[in-house]
Amino acid sequence: MSRAKVAFAALLFASSLCAQSAPSPDLPAGAIQNRARTACTSCHDTRIVLQQRLTKTAWSKEVDKMMKWGAIVDPADRDALVDYLSTNFPPEKPAYVPPRLASHKSQIQ
Repeated sequence: MSRAKVAFAALLFASSLCAQSAPSPDLPAGAIQNRARTACTSCHDTRIVLQQRLTKTAWSKEVDKMMKWGAIVDPADRDALVDYLSTNFPPEKPAYVPPRLASHKSQIQ
């Protein structure tokens, strides 16, 4: 199995663990929010998207890769999706900090 597939499987597994402990936050509002939600959350939790900080070029490559892997994206929406992601999750935006849950903390101790 390639490194990329192993890394992707690890992200899916980690995402499923997080999803069990806390509700998934929503993607930012925008004209293409619903289509972005469909494209991205068909395979993984929104936290995977929320934690990304990529340039527009990198988002373009990421969207193309995900479309090749089967993401549900109408080709007519591709550029709008790249714009949405690069506007909401650019490199200069502060890192995503997931909320802490009191119940999660008590499970760790």
